[in-house]
Order: sequence, then C-alpha cells, then structure tokens
Amino acid sequence: MKFNELKVNKLKKPTRKGRGIAAGEGKTAGRGTKGQGARKSGGVRPGFEGGQMPLYMKLPKLRGFTSHRQKVYNVYTGQLDSIKKSVIDTDVLTEEGLIENPYVKVKVVLKGDLNKKLTVKLQGASSGAIKAIEKAGGKFEKTQQLGRPAKKTKEQQ
Repeated sequence: MKFNELKVNKLKKPTRKGRGIAAGEGKTAGRGTKGQGARKSGGVRPGFEGGQMPLYMKLPKLRGFTSHRQKVYNVYTGQLDSIKKSVIDTDVLTEEGLIENPYVKVKVVLKGDLNKKLTVKLQGASSGAIKAIEKAGGKFEKTQQLGRPAKKTKEQQ
C-alpha cells in the first residue's frame, strides 16, 4: 500500500451544537448539566487545579539572570595620559592594572585630558576620545580582540 493509493472517505460535516434535543449535540451542547464548565464564560485559567496548590507554584524558582554577553571594559583618556609607553594595547593596560587580562574587549572613552602623543591599538573608542588622541598628535587603530591561547594537552607537555 502506498500513500498516494489510499482511498479517503469524505470528511463528516461538523455538527451544529445546541440546536435542539433532536440535533445530536442539542440542549446542553455537550457541556453536561450545570457547573462551571456549562456556563458561557465558564472554565478555569490554565494551570488551575481546583484550589490545590498548582504545580507551577510548587516548583522552585531560579533567581536572577546571567548574561553571557562579553563585558566591554572602559579605559579613560585621563588614564592613558599616566601610562609611560607610547604604544598602548591590551597587554600594556594589563601591566598597568587597568584591565584584568589582555583577552577582553576594551573601549577608550573621553574623560580627562590627554597631552601625550600615543598610538592606541584597542577594540573601540568613542568619537570624542579619537578626536582627543588625534589632537594630542597620536592615532587610534582599531584591532581585533586577542584570542586566548589553547590549553596544552598532556601529550604536548
């Protein structure tokens, strides 16, 4: 037997409910007699268990929300002015203690004065910070975020 060779009978016409006793689904229209379900707007909300504590209220709830979005660290132009090196990247910022490790995203934001000529190689900068860097005679280069080094396996060690 194949799917395309099946012979299907015509579908039965839907019954008109509540059209008199002789109509099949007449009088109470399949709702039984009396009670909440028999009424026009009767019935219960989803999850209602007749007054018993519903399952969704019994289960423990998880607190809080953890975002998996990577944090972008802000470094201010005033902080860059105190760094002694002329080329600034994530390694230099890590050595200075402004960020925790060189594998994070860093953005330069305008806050404080910048008087030194610097070459800033970071992942982002505000338009005001770029203007401040260029005004001091330096330049900003947008770079990719450093990838973490792969862990060595026992065979490689």
